[in-house]
Amino acid sequence: MTDPNAVRQKILDAARPIILRKGFTAAGLSEILRCAAIPKGSFYHYFKSKELFGEAMLEVYFSDYEQRLDTLLNDGDKPAAQRLMRYWSLWMETQLAEDPVGKCLVVKLSGEVSDLSEAMRSALHKGTRRTIERLSQCIEQGRIDGSISSHVSSTLLAESLYQMWLGATLLTKVRRDDSALKTAMASTLSALGMTDANL
Repeated sequence: MTDPNAVRQKILDAARPIILRKGFTAAGLSEILRCAAIPKGSFYHYFKSKELFGEAMLEVYFSDYEQRLDTLLNDGDKPAAQRLMRYWSLWMETQLAEDPVGKCLVVKLSGEVSDLSEAMRSALHKGTRRTIERLSQCIEQGRIDGSISSHVSSTLLAESLYQMWLGATLLTKVRRDDSALKTAMASTLSALGMTDANL
């Protein structure tokens, strides 16, 4: 017998690139099931509604994202500032790449679903809050190891930087160039009291 959890995960994995390309509302269940090679009509056996499917997709997305973030930000061999700037550099690389799979699901869905689905809005809120907490911890480590010289509170700085990068990524979609992300990178270096030479 097929493991229901494995099938569920297969549907979620197939859906992510479609939703990153089309958005949540425009992504049809038949297309998702076809890509997952799951029989049509079996969707509601694994998810009670499309909204709860969206919530599950976001929870899996953030779980994967947090694992990668923990690996990146907890590399004790490098000063915290370098770990943090590696995160922003990878953000820029993935958001400028052509492959939709690496794009930010928060950027793609926040504006679309926050007014439509309380469950999905809540999942986005919880996931982004945990991301900001991790960034805040890394900033605090940078203060301790001397690699970050900002006097702004770690929590406020993490929140401000994350918001700036989300906004810059949206502008990148509008402008279709890298100017907003380059500005975000320069502003991040300044906010952390760093220069390119520190990297």
